[in-house]
Amino acid sequence: MPLKIVRNDITKMSVDAIVNAANTSLLGGGGVDGCIHRAAGPELLEECKALRGCETGSAKITKGHRLPCKYVIHAVGPRWKDGRHQEKELLESCYRISLNLAKKYGCDSIAFPLISSGIYGYPKDQALKVAVDTIGAFLLENEMMVYIVILDRQAYNIGEKLFSDIMAYIDDRYVEERINKQTKRRLCVAEASEAGYFGKIQVSMPKETMHKSVRNKSLEEALSHIDESFSEMLMRKIDECGMTDSQCYKKANIDRKLFSKIRSNKFYKPSKSTVLAFALALELPIEEMQDMLDKAGFTLSHSSKFDIIVEYFVEHGNHNVYEINEALFAFDQSLIGA
Repeated sequence: MPLKIVRNDITKMSVDAIVNAANTSLLGGGGVDGCIHRAAGPELLEECKALRGCETGSAKITKGHRLPCKYVIHAVGPRWKDGRHQEKELLESCYRISLNLAKKYGCDSIAFPLISSGIYGYPKDQALKVAVDTIGAFLLENEMMVYIVILDRQAYNIGEKLFSDIMAYIDDRYVEERINKQTKRRLCVAEASEAGYFGKIQVSMPKETMHKSVRNKSLEEALSHIDESFSEMLMRKIDECGMTDSQCYKKANIDRKLFSKIRSNKFYKPSKSTVLAFALALELPIEEMQDMLDKAGFTLSHSSKFDIIVEYFVEHGNHNVYEINEALFAFDQSLIGA
């Protein structure tokens, strides 16, 4: 999964580069900036002094020193005023320049904090959307493992209205599922009572028609009529959508190596998360998504909060894997992708 949202201490991330939410002086400060300087040791401050500051919306790179990473990229995010002072453009620039610096220095992995969302006051839900959209656009053209590191659940917010809408959708589907199960149980009880009153009624199919399609074939013949596999359906759908392989797996937030395994083995057994990632990348409607899941032996269920959240976004016309993962993370669910 090229983009992951994780809960962790960014100074402990085992990646090639971490991003520091720095101020224009680059000489350390509070929050993430202070934590990174303390963990890296005084050598980081000495190197930063030689950089002579950095403009808002830009970034500069140093060594990692005592940190487990090779590099620290110091990105200066904007202070939030009212959203009408180029805050979004400056924040996007921070992410783009940081990613391109990581690429220039040969980094295969990078970890970001949620830049500007602390003492700089950028609304967390908007800051997260800028991060996900900008990183997602970069990953469509580049290969890199990118983490957005959230220190704790309280620091995370997807937007009150979206959270409330998803909660209501989940509640409705859970109620619907319970009602359906209760109805089925009542029908079973009623049928059992009726059978007890009227006596057991046995209805048997004539032996000559029972499993006729299977009995009249050898095992080899039966296996020769096996349905289209997940891999075969995926490749067919990619062609039908007019996408290239790389466009599809990048949009799905799937690693290139995993895609190669799926392409080369038509009987590859994917995880449910992987199937959903491709179904979303192909922007399949619920019915076709269910069909693709069925090819891999899975289904969508209203007994699963994860499934209901995915269904909510698809029903609302949103197939964006990154945005769906934001919501899944907020509801403490596993993320979509490899």
